[in-house]
Amino acid sequence: MTVDFGSPLGPVRPRRSGRLGDTVVTYLVDRIVSGEYPVDSALPTEPELCEEFGVSRTVIRESIKLLEEKGLVRATPGRGTRVLEAPGWNLLDPIVLEAQIRHDRELGILDDLVNVRAALESDMVAQTARVITAVQQQTLAEQLDVLASLLDDAEGYAAEDVVFHDLIMVASGNRLGHAIIHSIHSKARLSSRYNGTPTAADLEQSMAEHRRIEALIRAGDADGVGALMRTHIVGSWNRRRPEVHGALGRSTP
Repeated sequence: MTVDFGSPLGPVRPRRSGRLGDTVVTYLVDRIVSGEYPVDSALPTEPELCEEFGVSRTVIRESIKLLEEKGLVRATPGRGTRVLEAPGWNLLDPIVLEAQIRHDRELGILDDLVNVRAALESDMVAQTARVITAVQQQTLAEQLDVLASLLDDAEGYAAEDVVFHDLIMVASGNRLGHAIIHSIHSKARLSSRYNGTPTAADLEQSMAEHRRIEALIRAGDADGVGALMRTHIVGSWNRRRPEVHGALGRSTP
C-alpha cells in the first residue's frame, strides 16, 4: 500500500500485495476519516464492496468487524453498517492514526500528539533523573556526541534525536509510557508536515537543549529536567510547525 503522508489530504492508492483484508480496511478507514463516508452514513453494501475490491463476502465481513473494533462503525440489522462519531475512534490504532494525520487540515491531531508526548516524556525524564545508572548516564552522554557530529545533516540528526529520547525513556523504567510514545511518534514521523524543514539555527537550539537535559539528569534535578523536556518538545514543534491555526504555545491568529 502506497500512502502520501506528506499531504493533509493525500490519497491512499492500492497495490495488490499483502492481505486483501488489510487493503480493504485501510481504504475504508481512509474514507471514513476523510469524511467521504460522513458520520451516521451507511457504508456500501456487502455486494458493492465485494465488487469494488474484488474480494469475497468473508473478507468484507472480517474487514467490517475490524472497523467495529477500531470504533469507526457499528453494524446494525436493518440499518446497515453506519459510521460512528469521531470521539469514539481508537486513535492509538496505527491505521486510524495514520489516516487522521493524513487528513488533519488544521494539524489538531499533531498538536494533540505533541501535547501527549510532552506530558509523558516530561514525567519520564524526571523519573530518569532519579533512577538512571552510571552506565546509562554514560551512554546518554555519548549520544550527545553523536548528535553534535550531525549538525550539518538534518535527516541524520533527526534519527539520532529519536535515539536520545529513547535512551531517556528506557532509563525511566516506564515501559508503557515508552510504548505509547513509540506508537504515536513513529506514525507522526511519516508526515513531512510533522518533520518540517529544520534550519541550522533550529538544530543548534535543539542541541543546546539536549545538552541541558543531559546535564540536569546528571545533576538529579527531576523537577527542572521535567519542565525543560516539556518546553523542548513543544518549542521544537512550534518552530517547525506549518503556519496554520492553532499552534501550541501561541495564540490562534
